[in-house]
Amino acid sequence: MLAQIDWARPWYDAVRPAFERLALEGDAFIDAFNRNAQALDLRNHAGLPLRFVPQAALPEGRAYEDFIGATGQVPTRDNLHDFFNGLVWQTFPLIKRELNALQAAQIAQAGVGKSRGPARDAATIFDENAALLVVRDNEEGRALVEDLRGHRWLEALFIKRALFGSHAQVWLFGHALMEKLVAPRKAITAHVRVVFADDAFFLLGHDARRAWLDERVASQLAREGLSTAAFTPLQALGVPGWWQGQDADFYLDTTVFRAKRPDRQGAGNG
Repeated sequence: MLAQIDWARPWYDAVRPAFERLALEGDAFIDAFNRNAQALDLRNHAGLPLRFVPQAALPEGRAYEDFIGATGQVPTRDNLHDFFNGLVWQTFPLIKRELNALQAAQIAQAGVGKSRGPARDAATIFDENAALLVVRDNEEGRALVEDLRGHRWLEALFIKRALFGSHAQVWLFGHALMEKLVAPRKAITAHVRVVFADDAFFLLGHDARRAWLDERVASQLAREGLSTAAFTPLQALGVPGWWQGQDADFYLDTTVFRAKRPDRQGAGNG
């Protein structure tokens, strides 16, 4: 199963270190997840040690998010979806903890029904399909964000492609998004949350940048909550350097890089 993943792809940069720490010799990963969880002292928002357990441990009728919040146990199936979920827990544990706290609080307040409600819906979208776009907090960086929010794809992703790396970095977070990118298609689109950073961020090593991002976004979620207005779309294979053939015509493909609807307004983060 895991042989399907091409770890050389740049969209797996965020979780590749967590995968390498597992030192797997086959497809069985729950025991390795738990060794890493213990070594990293991962905990849920209630302070309970985080442990990965088989899906059968989830009682029938019990909400997945509520069970994690109450027990610290993460029901895990033997598939790519849950494999990537576990890697994200080991990569961005503070963000995952805050998302679970938000989801569990919403379930406690509204119960488990057909409608999730806006806050829980936003947390689920974040958990499943988000990418974090870290942008240098200067005039160039903010102009890039405005181009992305305005769906000016050619301007943002082709003309300003040199900004990616030095002024802007994309870190995948959503485990369903990672699963989809095992078989990459041009139309796969992330829900992007923008995070502005000062110059010092871009001078840090990989793990220091990951830790900064984990702490910054988690503290924002704890302070501000979350809504679907916090996201802007970005086609994963449109990130400069993430796919071959990214010439001007690549970004002029309006079946994928679509114009913004007049009634849709962008939202800010920082």
